[in-house]
Amino acid sequence: MQLTPRQQEIVDIVKERQPIKSNEISELLNINRATLRPDLKVLTMLGILEAKRKVGYYYTGRSLLHMLGSYIKTISVMDISSEPTIVEENTSIYDGIITMFTKNAGTLYVVDGKYLSGIVSRKDFIKAMIGREEVNTLPIPLIMTRMPNIIYLEPEESVYDAAFKTMYYEVESLPIVTKEKDEHGKERLVLIGKVSRTNISRYVVNMGKSAE
Repeated sequence: MQLTPRQQEIVDIVKERQPIKSNEISELLNINRATLRPDLKVLTMLGILEAKRKVGYYYTGRSLLHMLGSYIKTISVMDISSEPTIVEENTSIYDGIITMFTKNAGTLYVVDGKYLSGIVSRKDFIKAMIGREEVNTLPIPLIMTRMPNIIYLEPEESVYDAAFKTMYYEVESLPIVTKEKDEHGKERLVLIGKVSRTNISRYVVNMGKSAE
C-alpha cells in the first residue's frame, strides 16, 4: 500500500504548518474541501495525521510502514491458518515420508488422539534415512521433536508473532494449539491449525494486491 501523490502532499503540508485546518489545506492545494475530505479521512484512519477539533491537523510522526506493522500485529494467526498434515504416533518413518510427499507438506504433526505429541520436518526424515535400513518398521516418534522443544502459537497471537517465530527459530511452520488437561491432570496441547511461511507470504502478497 502506498499513499497517493496528493495524500503525500497533504502530509508534507501538515508537517510544515501544523496545526493546520482543512480549509487552509484545501486553499494550498487549490481544491475544494469535499475533494480533500476522503484523503484526510484515510490519513487519520491510518494514524499518520491526527485531527483536533477547532485546532486542526497534526502529523503524528508515524510512517505508513509503521502503521502497516502495527496493523499486522492486530491480525490473528487464526485468520491465515490452514489444516495441518497429521499422522498418528504408531506411524512408521517410511509411511511418514510417503504422507509428507503425497500431501506435499513441509512438516508433519504427530498426534495422540487430539493431542499434539511431536513435529517432524523434512530434515528429520533425511537424517533418519542416512545409514538406516529399517525405516519401514521404526515408529515416527523416534525422530520427532517433542515438548518442551516444540515452538507453537496460541490463537490470540498475531501474524507478526508467527512471522517472528518462524524466522527466529528457523522453522517451516508452527502449530496453533490450545491447552487443556487430560484425564491424568497433565497439561496437553490440542492441535487446531498451523501457520507456515507460505501462509504468511500469501497474506502479505494479498495485502499488496488489495492496495493496487
